Amino acid sequence: MPVKKITPVLFVETIEAVIPFWTQHLGFIKTVEVPDGHRLAFVALQQGTAEVMYQSYASAQKDLPGIAAEVRKSPTFLYVEVDDLNAIKAAVNGMEIYMAERTTFYGAREIGVKDPAGHFITFAQFENPA
Repeated sequence: MPVKKITPVLFVETIEAVIPFWTQHLGFIKTVEVPDGHRLAFVALQQGTAEVMYQSYASAQKDLPGIAAEVRKSPTFLYVEVDDLNAIKAAVNGMEIYMAERTTFYGAREIGVKDPAGHFITFAQFENPA
């Protein structure tokens, strides 16, 4: 069966801190927002066909109490392919870099950044073959 789309859901203490990372720095737009009182319980962010979702720990406790403790165990690691790594480097300037720019044996230039919630995001640009 063909897969139509895969969208990661990252769990965080507070969603509000990660929105500027995606919208102001990386050009994503907020497509879904679910409030829970004066905080957000859930948000979806999209740029073209790329999408990422965030859900608060409090919301997970309400929605998925059986696994709520599991979602707090560790950060998520995302691998994001981009067309222009230099544009990404400019966009994330001043943010926490966990992996300096490198060129891999599989032909990618990569840089690793932590989002404001502590998730690890590797951005990669593959060089076009000659």
